[in-house]
Amino acid sequence: MQVIICFITGTLIGLSFWLISRRIWQKERKKLHSQNNQLAQEKRIAVDFMHNLAEAIGEGVDKSVLYQRILHTAVISTGAMSACIYEKLPNGRLKGIVTEGLFPPQRSLKAFAEEKHEPRARFIEKILNSEILESDEGIIGQVARTGKPVFVPDAMSDPRIIKHDDASLQVYSMIFSPLVHNEKTIGVLAVANPSNNLPFSETDFSMVNSLGEQAALAIKNSDAMNLRFEKTRMDSDLRLAHDVQELFLTKVFPPSKDLEIDARYVPSSQVGGDFYDFYKLSPSKYCLSVADVSGKGVPASLLMALCQTHLKHLVQKSRSPAEVLKLLNEELFPRIRKDMFITLFLVMLDIKNGKMIFARAGHEPAILVKSPDEIDLLPEIIELKGNGMALGMVEPDLFSQLISNEEADFSKGDILCLYTDGLTESANQDMEEYGLDRLKEHLRNSRGLDTQSVNDTILKDLNKYCQQNRDRDDLTLLTVKHI
Repeated sequence: MQVIICFITGTLIGLSFWLISRRIWQKERKKLHSQNNQLAQEKRIAVDFMHNLAEAIGEGVDKSVLYQRILHTAVISTGAMSACIYEKLPNGRLKGIVTEGLFPPQRSLKAFAEEKHEPRARFIEKILNSEILESDEGIIGQVARTGKPVFVPDAMSDPRIIKHDDASLQVYSMIFSPLVHNEKTIGVLAVANPSNNLPFSETDFSMVNSLGEQAALAIKNSDAMNLRFEKTRMDSDLRLAHDVQELFLTKVFPPSKDLEIDARYVPSSQVGGDFYDFYKLSPSKYCLSVADVSGKGVPASLLMALCQTHLKHLVQKSRSPAEVLKLLNEELFPRIRKDMFITLFLVMLDIKNGKMIFARAGHEPAILVKSPDEIDLLPEIIELKGNGMALGMVEPDLFSQLISNEEADFSKGDILCLYTDGLTESANQDMEEYGLDRLKEHLRNSRGLDTQSVNDTILKDLNKYCQQNRDRDDLTLLTVKHI
């Protein structure tokens, strides 16, 4: 009997060990199967990603489009709510150049508190699009400096993560991956906040790093390919566009005993999308315009010619600036490409009455320099703003609701300066813009100068400021003085 009991006990113990071993084996098998599925998924995402990037490079797409595809893949593959790519600038700083979703700024918003008079969404978008971090600032700077990724599963308790008061910018989990090519860091890829409210996993961390490695290679290949595409396009486009543009820019202004005028146009290459014009409406009434067509090359120069031709016709009909721009938008909206638009500042001067009426279609504000009554006083500087959208962006009905006429005095000695953003947004080697304040300062000190000297002074200072950075937009400067 004892032998039977021992046999049964041994059998049960053996069976138990077998069941436990089998369960452990099944669990390990399931885990291995899951890992294989994850690896297969990661491989599939990586292959699709490289296929899409190869297509993009072959198509010669703009780098911003390439960056967007990289970000979108990172977001889709990790379930992140947002992502951002920081590009390393020549001076070592890191600029957030493209985002997907509401990516949390990596610097406290308190530093921008004085700008919070803007609507919340626009304020946050402005910060995201202009954030430039120092080379050693925060985790972004650390990753760029060391070339090593950083995984922050619990961002709420990590002191390195910036805590924002805005609930929509709270950070729960983040992954930072360097974009390294030939042992040189060219940027940082950062993803934030999984959509399931759980921390990112080690698999997510591995995936983002894999994408970062492939993305860096694609970016460098894209740069090389785009240079070849650009050279081919430029060789065939520039001469034609240059010839077209030369026909439309005013070379000699009509003589006037009341006005002194000087205009400068500096295209980013041989051609560009800016234009200016001057119209004499009557012995005492004049019209000036400065515009900026999006893009460069043949498309921009042809659109410029179309816009300027219609504008020249419309201003001769004794209409107000806002009415002219409404009719111009009606003409252009059906014809303009969806990815193009035109900003334009139009002003009509009444010298006899010392007045001006102006309208602004999404363009940079003009600067009015008021001549002081006393010789020892500095001139008053006034920004001429006004409401309005760029031409070709919205339907005529909506455009008409937004555009408006504005008025200002234009007395003897006053100077009016119209310009394009190629002037104020020109940057130095540290990617710091020339800015509106510098332009105002030169105009404030323009007492006694003629318009040619005013423009000479401004452009001389601009060239000195940006001498190490040749990557500029088209630049137009039109200055008129009431004499």
